Amino acid sequence: MGSRPKPHATPATQLLNRHKVPFTVWHYDYVERGGAKRAWEQLGLAEESVIKTLVMEDDEGVPLLILMHGPHRVSTKELARQIGCKKIQPCSPEKAFKVTGYAVGGTSPFGTRHQLRVFAESTIRDLDEVFINGGAKGFLVGISTEDLERVLEPTYVNVAI
Repeated sequence: MGSRPKPHATPATQLLNRHKVPFTVWHYDYVERGGAKRAWEQLGLAEESVIKTLVMEDDEGVPLLILMHGPHRVSTKELARQIGCKKIQPCSPEKAFKVTGYAVGGTSPFGTRHQLRVFAESTIRDLDEVFINGGAKGFLVGISTEDLERVLEPTYVNVAI
């Protein structure tokens, strides 16, 4: 089994460096099913500013990413309606790893193995800075929302519940 990459040298941070995106590094004690709540509580961050990256797939099995504020869930029914497909569902952990290169709990929208469509909750753009997974469990990067938009070019949706 290979060694876990050092948080400063993940595919996500390498991509951010290539795009000359300044970012801050945040570490927290990861626990299974702790999610974004664990991060904002340990790090003292505003819960809305901690953004989770979810890997979903459409009705044809095409994977996509959805960025959502930590305390909210995604209405998959509304997401499907807004992007013009019949159904959206979470990818299996195996498929998510295959297309992103990241294990569940350490998924970053940056530096994925395959180019994926990225959707983001529209209110994310109201924030100046967001904290999002940096490509390893227990590792976030803080970046400006402007840089997030520049690098990912997300399509904004209103699907928070």
